[in-house]
Amino acid sequence: MRVHALQHVEFEGLGHIGKWIADRGHTLALTRLYAGDVLPRPSAFDRLVVMGGPMNIYQDDRYPWLTAERALVREAIAAGKSAVGVCLGAQLLADALGSPVFSGTNKEIGWWPIRLTEAGKGSGLLAGVEEEAVVFHWHGETFDIPAGAIHLAASEGCPSQAFLYDNRILGLQFHLESTPETVAAILAHCGDELVSGRYIQSEARIRASGPAHFPTINRLLETLLDRLGSGEVTETRKEIKVPAAPAPA
Repeated sequence: MRVHALQHVEFEGLGHIGKWIADRGHTLALTRLYAGDVLPRPSAFDRLVVMGGPMNIYQDDRYPWLTAERALVREAIAAGKSAVGVCLGAQLLADALGSPVFSGTNKEIGWWPIRLTEAGKGSGLLAGVEEEAVVFHWHGETFDIPAGAIHLAASEGCPSQAFLYDNRILGLQFHLESTPETVAAILAHCGDELVSGRYIQSEARIRASGPAHFPTINRLLETLLDRLGSGEVTETRKEIKVPAAPAPA
């Protein structure tokens, strides 16, 4: 499979997704939007991976490449490609499917549990997966679950944690790709966000909690990436209509 990843900042790389790509023998191409790399055409890849970043998806004035990136995500979905979005990437997928992206009631930073919804429990994508897992979060924005998508998971602080659309479009608000290295990088670059908050942990707690959870979240990531778009996922949609692009907020 030809995987193409979109990276928004240098310090939020592929993490364990990169290992999954290598272990499965897939090919990887990377667009570093922060470095001015040219975006691909949908014909150049089979699966699009859209990573996280500290910006809002509508900050075109500060990040002009966001306009073209949103267009590419829509084109890829319309072309029948598989796509995975992580955090900011999930927000871009939700936007492409017609859902608004907005500031959440709570910021979530650190290791917090998510729980499968009833629809998530019935999804073939999550068959055999534990109903609750502690995963790594770092976000303040959220989105409405797109129309026609399966709402897979929620947390106490943020209900829209994961969705699946047409068995091939997966949005994850949290970071299953996290490794000790990626967590250290985001702490180094975004540590000023660790202020007092109901769902914001301290740097010490984040670092101390990681070793207990990295193996579990990385295994879950592999399960989702292996199953996405495969015959193991049973839900189907006969007709896919990508909504018109919403106006930037």
